[in-house]
Amino acid sequence: MDSFKSKDAFLEGKKIVLALSGGIDSIVLLHYLHAHYPNNLRAVHCNHHLSKHCTEWATFCQTQCQTLNIPYTNIDLYLEKCSNIEENARKKRYHALSCNLQENEILCTAHHQNDQAETLLLQLFRGSGVAGLASMPTLKPFGKGQHYRPLLNTGKSTILKYAQNNRLSWIEDDSNTDTRFRRNFLRLDIIPKLETTYKNLTHLLARSAKHQSEALQLTQDLAKIDMATHQIINNNRLNTAHLIKLNPYRIKNIIRYHLIGLKFLPPSDKVMQQILELLSAKQDTNPMVSWGNFVVRRYRNELYFINTQVPTQSSDCPYFAEFKDADSFSIRYRNAGQHIKLPNKTHTQSLKKVLQEAGIPPWERNTLKMYYIADELRAMERIGYMAHAE
Repeated sequence: MDSFKSKDAFLEGKKIVLALSGGIDSIVLLHYLHAHYPNNLRAVHCNHHLSKHCTEWATFCQTQCQTLNIPYTNIDLYLEKCSNIEENARKKRYHALSCNLQENEILCTAHHQNDQAETLLLQLFRGSGVAGLASMPTLKPFGKGQHYRPLLNTGKSTILKYAQNNRLSWIEDDSNTDTRFRRNFLRLDIIPKLETTYKNLTHLLARSAKHQSEALQLTQDLAKIDMATHQIINNNRLNTAHLIKLNPYRIKNIIRYHLIGLKFLPPSDKVMQQILELLSAKQDTNPMVSWGNFVVRRYRNELYFINTQVPTQSSDCPYFAEFKDADSFSIRYRNAGQHIKLPNKTHTQSLKKVLQEAGIPPWERNTLKMYYIADELRAMERIGYMAHAE
């Protein structure tokens, strides 16, 4: 939607959820959506409890929705103190909105062309690559539905004019004038100065973001082609023997694409170089690279990608199901130097050797459940039944 003169074809027949802050942008979008899709719209307000006016803002949003007969939900968010409160609030807000979104609903936010221009500059000053400079996409998967920004090609002046013509009321967030926040610093101090020399600056920056978005799509398409052609991916692991046949910039492109799919925090250049060095590390070193909550490990010519904040998803173990109701049943874990005897073997074996032969990575071995009945090992997760154990 480039203006407010017509309906947005994408939203026809959709179930719409508006993220309503109460500011002019979301109030204008609320008015527009209600005018065109009154029966397919609900609104959600996230109260971060950061301002002394937050209760007033929540009440204002609720009143606006009640006046228009729009279903309204308030979500209370409480943030821990941190160095980057703005980023922390954004993450908490989007997590809450994602959890609130129902199947096939479309979350609409009121980001506009000026927001896109500011985002591109913020990413540029952070030294971001193509993915960062692509800034905000118009549409992307989100929770159980999608996230859509219908005003992304609309300038702030158009939004303001719409609000004035329709005599709308809105909230002025007092934090929007605090230039300690980098986005406000750009909006209030830097961009106005640039606009004295560069006419239509926000339009030009938004156009650059669009070009970067197209470039990002090309790099992702190349990653898909490389991964399929060279058979690089297997069960979310990357084959290092096949990876090293490619040029370094294509290897990095594949890794970045894979990390995006896993929803990992993008690594810095330094961390990416360390990941590349994993490809040539010795087999017996059990090498790893970590940043934030994310870990990349190499084992037997494969790169493993681990989010330490996500619990390991283990499938139902048939041995547990078989023994769990038996008398004197217990679950234990491996001991150093432990030996076991498998049913098809004539002698005991080192458990360590059995796990190695099964191809189980070293960091997973101590988490495997061992099922005992009356102090006798009867089975082991991912290994099988036991004939005898020491």
